[in-house]
Amino acid sequence: MYRIAVIPGDGTGPEVVAEGLKVLEATAKKYKFEYETKGFDFSGARYLKTGKTVDDNDVAELKKYSAIYLGAVGHPDVKPGILEAGVLLKLRFALDQYINLRPVKLYNSAFCPLKDKNPEDIDFVVVRENSEGLYKGLGEFQNKGTKDEVAIQVSYNTRKGVERCIRCAFEFCRKRNKRKKLTLCGKTNVLTFAWDLWQRTFNEVAKDYPDIKTDYAHVDATTMWFVKNPEWFDVIVTDNMFGDIITDLGAMIQGGMGIAAGGNINPEGISMFEPIGGSAPKYTGQHVINPLAAICAVGMMLESLGEEKAGKAVENAVITVAQTKLKSLAAGKMGYSTEEVGDLVVKEIK
Repeated sequence: MYRIAVIPGDGTGPEVVAEGLKVLEATAKKYKFEYETKGFDFSGARYLKTGKTVDDNDVAELKKYSAIYLGAVGHPDVKPGILEAGVLLKLRFALDQYINLRPVKLYNSAFCPLKDKNPEDIDFVVVRENSEGLYKGLGEFQNKGTKDEVAIQVSYNTRKGVERCIRCAFEFCRKRNKRKKLTLCGKTNVLTFAWDLWQRTFNEVAKDYPDIKTDYAHVDATTMWFVKNPEWFDVIVTDNMFGDIITDLGAMIQGGMGIAAGGNINPEGISMFEPIGGSAPKYTGQHVINPLAAICAVGMMLESLGEEKAGKAVENAVITVAQTKLKSLAAGKMGYSTEEVGDLVVKEIK
């Protein structure tokens, strides 16, 4: 019996979560596993009403669950940073979800904005450190509000945090067993403290994985190669901020945010799975948002829980729908409503 904590969130989050849960139900029936869900309201609407986001009692409750399924966080009437820090970062840090896992996989070449690129060319994974770096929230203002103001934002990197992320990337690359190449993406030529630590740790850990080929690319070069030669990549490991940036570009070359799912992973604890596209409030209630990213997140969640056949079945159903049914992956242009796309995936699974 899997216990799934569900956070529908804001905007179109509840709409895509509903389709993901529909697919989860169909998959459970076919692959004979049991689960139960409980909803948690950590939305912007709740914050506006109560002033609350996620507190320590909420974290303690979530630790009782097998996994967390998140729709989206972001409300137009809430100042940027409040929900991101109070919900997303709070959960990631408190639950020690130190890996952000982002598959970048093209399902249909018709949806790729790159010329002459096919599914075999775009199939890689970004392993992003998810608990340190610039997103740690360390820094200060000096002389705030004056002409001499200084804003300091600290990139906080520990040997322990860097090494466990890199080691996880090597293990994932070995398990993935495709090109067996791991690329370190950084900025060693300018960020000489943090990336000296990353490069040294990467080189040392690599000695334990002689079967994995390694290379290095600056983050700016990585974005260039994503567009020019995405087929060069297998698994990429990088820090929190660079990972945040390059995975959005990765989403675009795989067809758009409508297909991009990610996992916030604690390999020894509770992980959280979500579509990466945000709450898209302008589409709320129109029934036009693409739910495939949220459905792919269900597939990732099932694989992480050990239901690998079920997880793969979800991905295969999404691939079939993306290749044979949809006119586009963009909201309002799919040729189907949000609910109808969910139904198409359920039909493929059945």
